[in-house]
Amino acid sequence: MIEGKRIVAMVPLRGGSKSIPRKNIRPIAGKPLCGWILEALLSIEEIDEVYVSTEDNEIAQAAQTISSDVRIINRPVELAADDASTESVILHFADQVDFDVLITAQATSPLTTEQDISRGLDIFFKGSYDSLLTGVREKRFYWTNKEGKAAPVNYDYNKRPRRQDFDSWIMENGAFYITTRSILLEKQCRLGGKIGILEMNQETGIEVDELSDWQIVESLLIQRKKHFLLRNVQDIRLLVVDVDGTLTDAGMYYSDAGELLKKFNTRDAKGLELVRKEGMMVSLMTSEDSDIVRARAEKLQIEHVYTGVKDKMTVLERLCEELDVKMSEIAFIGDDVNDLTCIKNVGLGACPADAIEKVKKNALYVCQNEGGKGAVRELCDILLSRGNLIEW
Repeated sequence: MIEGKRIVAMVPLRGGSKSIPRKNIRPIAGKPLCGWILEALLSIEEIDEVYVSTEDNEIAQAAQTISSDVRIINRPVELAADDASTESVILHFADQVDFDVLITAQATSPLTTEQDISRGLDIFFKGSYDSLLTGVREKRFYWTNKEGKAAPVNYDYNKRPRRQDFDSWIMENGAFYITTRSILLEKQCRLGGKIGILEMNQETGIEVDELSDWQIVESLLIQRKKHFLLRNVQDIRLLVVDVDGTLTDAGMYYSDAGELLKKFNTRDAKGLELVRKEGMMVSLMTSEDSDIVRARAEKLQIEHVYTGVKDKMTVLERLCEELDVKMSEIAFIGDDVNDLTCIKNVGLGACPADAIEKVKKNALYVCQNEGGKGAVRELCDILLSRGNLIEW
């Protein structure tokens, strides 16, 4: 909380998108469109609760798949119609949920970051505002064209200014709004009273309304993930590798005598050898209690081997203490749900190309190769190059 205020966030998600059907839960750059803003909101300590307002059961389930911490407000069907206003949805929400300050955030602005929202809250409270909007600064010349008659809106064409001297405007980008309960109920509007504004990066001026917007924004999101990955690679000191489905192909092989066998990839082994030679620590971690894994680790001269692990995150935290390594300095590669918590909490969470969808949605890097077929070597090459060889 800030100054004893109860702050909640609400993301309106309806199922009836026309230009891009089911767009709110359609995957973009590795996760559902709504996942980008929900994850940003959930990561902010000052926000007490994050809600989704929807009339659609599939959207509600998708939102809670992103995080069980997302709360659902069932919106009446009439408030999900094409002609229903966002204000009507916000006011319905205010009837259902108690709050002092409401952040209304749009899934169609997936480029909104945790830092944007935190800066907005900081401006809102420091300026003692009643409401706040977001926008991007533009230096453009605007005209109207009514009944074939053109007229300038924001400049005199007889004295056309240089761009650097032009008094720019701020275009509302619709990323999010902050409103006190009192001003919302008084004005029946998300904006009113003393209004503040947060200027955001130019790229956030694009809202995902049409397929052409989708393609541009997806490209920007992928580039952002790449830059984030490049930055994180620099700090990695420890590589932790899951075994079945990651270091192996997840197959179960048996000899004529009934002995269980595992198939490993020699290129993966070489990659682990190379990162060790560069001074990086390596650990194997598997939920199976396997003599084969211990023998393979001994062959690869890997000291930190954990088999029969039921709670990988607890073991990883213990390993951090033992090796004096921060979570942000760990790369973890895994393929299934028991790897998910580790992937989400380390500096570089990765997975093979054939990992389950839930893992791929949460991994910072999804390998082009499958488990047991070069995925681990691919990640090792990225770590060895410190990100310089990454291609998406």
